[in-house]
Amino acid sequence: MHTRLIAVGERMPAWVQQGYAEYAKRLSRELPLELVEIPTRGEGRDRARVIAAEGERMLAALPKAAHVVALDAAGAAWRSEELAARLQRWRLLGKDLAFLIGGPDGLAPAVLARADERWSLGPLTLPHPLVRILVAEQLYRAASLLAGHPYHRG
Repeated sequence: MHTRLIAVGERMPAWVQQGYAEYAKRLSRELPLELVEIPTRGEGRDRARVIAAEGERMLAALPKAAHVVALDAAGAAWRSEELAARLQRWRLLGKDLAFLIGGPDGLAPAVLARADERWSLGPLTLPHPLVRILVAEQLYRAASLLAGHPYHRG
């Protein structure tokens, strides 16, 4: 199973790159995680066109037949143990897995329509660069729970 984190935005600040890299490295054995950055250039100031263009690029970056989880404020909020149970189920599907993080304006309707599930990190509004770190950390936490590793002490 290949796992991708497809996120709008590129050339992130060093602290974002370092935070993401730390958890991606920890995940490398249990759940290798590939980051795919979607550029945000070339659409001008028309918000709808920007979101649509980002969405087209995200959909093009999806592995064929992947199980898609969109990070969306309207999605379901899972406790860490619930995420671990989902991760176990996703592994049993035998499909590639893709997590989608939109830009400042959110995800395109076409992307949300393609998603098999929607995951909310809670009611707070979070900066989208920070979300990639949080997703990587939560996936590491879930994989650690499944492996019986003491990282999660909740």
